[in-house]
Amino acid sequence: MLSQLYKSLYRIRRVEEEVAKIYPTDKIKSPVHLSIGQEAVSVGVCEALRADDTVFGSYRSHALYLAKGGNLKTMIAELYGKATGCTKGKGGSMHLIDTDAGVMGTSAVVGTTIPQSVGYAYALKVQQRDSIVASFFGDGAVEEGAFHESMNFAALKKVPIIFICENNLYAIHSHQLARQPMSNICERASAYGMQAERIENNNPIEIHERVKGAADEIRRGESGPRFFECMTYRWMEHVGPNEDFNAGYRSRNQASPWFEKDAVKVLAERLDRDADNPRSQIEAEVEAEIREAFQFAEDSPFPSDEALYTHMFKEELDGAYLNLR
Repeated sequence: MLSQLYKSLYRIRRVEEEVAKIYPTDKIKSPVHLSIGQEAVSVGVCEALRADDTVFGSYRSHALYLAKGGNLKTMIAELYGKATGCTKGKGGSMHLIDTDAGVMGTSAVVGTTIPQSVGYAYALKVQQRDSIVASFFGDGAVEEGAFHESMNFAALKKVPIIFICENNLYAIHSHQLARQPMSNICERASAYGMQAERIENNNPIEIHERVKGAADEIRRGESGPRFFECMTYRWMEHVGPNEDFNAGYRSRNQASPWFEKDAVKVLAERLDRDADNPRSQIEAEVEAEIREAFQFAEDSPFPSDEALYTHMFKEELDGAYLNLR
């Protein structure tokens, strides 16, 4: 388990470092919201899920997509705007989908995938399947009406879902306490009658253990929806490849404790003490995969002009109209 957690953490970190390096060249055609510093949440949660479980996420989605098993080649191609991308070059960084891996979609609009995830989980319950849904969102999303409506419905219908609030303290440049009168997100969730827990230390092992326990209870029918507020911290600017500690809304001193307990570094040190899990081999495999993925994106074609007129809602309307005639 330790080696798998490290591989996933290291893979996400290195992919995003390469994205940050290439972004200024303009080869990447969409804005990027990097997860550097926050990888532990997605990795800890997704390692606790099964292959047939599904996830929904927000615009800061690279870590979630990769942790759940999303295809790296098609993700990078999507960032490049290429036809081989996971949404054919039409979605970009903020709209990643890989249904084969259970990544049902991410969205640039805050809070919009929360009701979608609840609806999907309700469908699983109606179908009497033992798969579950994990719904990821940031601390800013709890201010949306859709969040509260979704909490209420999920608790009322006892749908098989785990809500994951990635609380990195900021909605763009606004601190949580500048937007909310109290830091009590778990209390809000528990008010709807669901068990809510806060995980403080950005530790992927602890996140994995606690989410795995919750998932097992839901599958056995012993629990309704569960809620986890995972405290974490983004290292880079809200959107883009750079640091922003000179922007005036936060400081490097505030970030220093998060740098010190970096999950990638902590697990690397643990692996170095374990002769049975050679870190160098894990990292070499990841680096080779990353090189191949970026080359795939470089070599892939851009969408044709005709692609502008495909995958449109109008196609569905035209088809329905023709079927009625």
